[in-house]
Amino acid sequence: MKIHSYRAWLENIPLSKPYSIAYSTSSDATIVFLELTLENGLTGLGSASPFEEVVGENPADTLRHLQSGFLGSFIGRDIRHFNQLIDEATVHFNHLPGSLAAVDLALHDAFGKFLGIPVLEFYGQKIKPIPTSVTIGIKDIAGTLADAKEYLHMGFQILKIKTGVDVELDLERMIRLREMAGPAIQLRVDANQGYDLPKLKRFLSGAEKAGIELIEQPLPATADQDLLQLSDQQRSILVADESLLDASAAFQLAHVPTRYGVYNIKLMKCGGIRAAKEIALLAQQGGISLFWGCNDESKLSITAALHVALSCSNTRYLDLDGSLELSKDIITGGFRIEKGCLIPLDAPGFGCQLT
Repeated sequence: MKIHSYRAWLENIPLSKPYSIAYSTSSDATIVFLELTLENGLTGLGSASPFEEVVGENPADTLRHLQSGFLGSFIGRDIRHFNQLIDEATVHFNHLPGSLAAVDLALHDAFGKFLGIPVLEFYGQKIKPIPTSVTIGIKDIAGTLADAKEYLHMGFQILKIKTGVDVELDLERMIRLREMAGPAIQLRVDANQGYDLPKLKRFLSGAEKAGIELIEQPLPATADQDLLQLSDQQRSILVADESLLDASAAFQLAHVPTRYGVYNIKLMKCGGIRAAKEIALLAQQGGISLFWGCNDESKLSITAALHVALSCSNTRYLDLDGSLELSKDIITGGFRIEKGCLIPLDAPGFGCQLT
């Protein structure tokens, strides 16, 4: 079945509530969508919301790339050759993970619909659905506790707290959260490169009573080597995020002694499902667990990340709450939520539709 046409467009969607991280504050999400139409009328949907501060590409860049004419070379090509088309896009959109992710997702979705099976079924499900964390931005203690209570009331059992501006306030927030939430709730931290080594050591020491499960990217990516001054146990709960953009970085970070015990894979960092699978395989060979993260994204790309996460046996953690932050979405379907778990729908492709 041949590809007949394509279109790409941009949507600016307000967040349900603004949130802050160590180096920025967001109040909306700018998302690029791509639709490939096959000769029989089936459509494949892709989307992208790259974070310029991390990957050097923004959504406006992505839209311009997708509308540049390159995708015209896909017209008349057989969707059964989707891997070859991704190879070509990988060369053309080198170091442009947002553009590549949109193409990768749209091709996967179209191929799954052509076969009449979910993308997850094509790759093979390796693990059962696991709970996702939900994220609380940098706030004062009262705001942090209020958001936590709201999420716990909704049935989520894992909270991820943004930190990295004031280590003493960060510690107080985590301790107060533990006192409020009790021992059954998992607490994760994302410092977004906000600490230096002395501040990280202070946080690790002070946060012991809070029972932190994981800490994402505590130091700037350029300071990864400093992590080797920590103990093996301390490094085992660190998650590489901004340090881990692609398979090359995954290979370098896997060298012993490892600086991180966990890899955070985001489709918007690496360029889609194919690239994510490469990182996952390298991590598996290095005995490194997987943590699947996201930006503020449409339900479409969150669903795509869910499919690939469940197809990897070394997946241990999910942080796929990006679409929950949107005040609206133009995508329906994809997954349902049960007690904090994202359950993929049994539908062809990603099981998503445009509203």
